Amino acid sequence: MDVPHRPPRRPHAWLPLLLLSQLAVAWAWWRWGWPLGLPLMLATHALAWWGVLAPNAALYGPVLSRLPTREPVVWLTIDDGPSDDTLAILDLLDAHAAQATFFLVGDRAQARPDLVREIARRGHGIGNHSRTHPQAWFWALGPRRMRAQIEGCQRQLQAITGAAPRWFRAVVGHANPFVSAPLRDLDLARTGWSARGFDAVDGDVPRVLSKLERDLAPGAIVLLHEGAAHGRNVEIIAKLLQRLDALGCRARIPDR
Repeated sequence: MDVPHRPPRRPHAWLPLLLLSQLAVAWAWWRWGWPLGLPLMLATHALAWWGVLAPNAALYGPVLSRLPTREPVVWLTIDDGPSDDTLAILDLLDAHAAQATFFLVGDRAQARPDLVREIARRGHGIGNHSRTHPQAWFWALGPRRMRAQIEGCQRQLQAITGAAPRWFRAVVGHANPFVSAPLRDLDLARTGWSARGFDAVDGDVPRVLSKLERDLAPGAIVLLHEGAAHGRNVEIIAKLLQRLDALGCRARIPDR
């Protein structure tokens, strides 16, 4: 599948825009006072926060949120492994002749390298999902700690499989201004999503599938998880694969 792989090329392009916006706010405040200056300041700050918190926001660097195709093809992406669910998920994918990309956490991969190699052996993709998955504070990491999370995972996965991942998924989808520089240096492209059922926290299978199915259009990038505390991820993926078969929709991954 021919998919544009777009690592960031100008990771600091946001900085002059931010400085110019704040100069404009200061000038407006000086010229017209707080009734105009304050709303402008809040608006520019809201835009900066949107770039961090919105999973498919491209303010701080490019992000792929949909495949460029009208064919009945989707990209299944499975986050947070490897886990106790991994082998069962691999068997399900085999049974449905489906492919997926597993966005793996580096420390979890290092603890279970056989599962990582089995993912690769069965022909699936492996992506970078940070070294430790700091979901509560990934959005707030500074440049040094952000680089350590991304580069650390890249080294761990490459040491296990012999191949460097090409795709990165930000933790909880949050990408702050310091994500793009390590992605550029590692030739990693950021992957978002267009179909999400919140299966990381919701174990109600019909409800999750209903949310996913609303967005199963051609080219959808489907966000899934493994190893969630509710223990229903394998069942959710099984039901989704059945639904994809019924719709005549194939699950394929880029570069294959």
